[in-house]
Amino acid sequence: VQLQASGGGTVQAGGSLRLSCAASRGPFSFYGMAWFRQAPGKEREFVAAIRWSGFNRYYADSVKGRFTVSRDNAKNTVYLQMNSLKPEDTAVYSCAALVTSTAAMNRPSQYNYWGQGTQVTVSS
Repeated sequence: VQLQASGGGTVQAGGSLRLSCAASRGPFSFYGMAWFRQAPGKEREFVAAIRWSGFNRYYADSVKGRFTVSRDNAKNTVYLQMNSLKPEDTAVYSCAALVTSTAAMNRPSQYNYWGQGTQVTVSS
């Protein structure tokens, strides 16, 4: 399984970006997928997650109301729409896939596969 993240870039504060994460195999074996981020000198931080079936979505408090996670089952792809970006959103964003059920979708240790990360830089 390979996860390919894309869509990062540099935007001004208040701007928007959409990240994509394409999985190399069908998602029928995935329980869910998530986005995490890591800023220089900081620990990896949960951003958002989505279960591959149903409508359950989860967000970090810091991004609620600004970010939206979605999926396209036909394209084996998960998206992260980021609006009203702030300088503190600057980080490397990585996608991850989970193959077993868990109640802790915000924990990096639960995830089985990781993408390579894409840089998001928000200037003030």
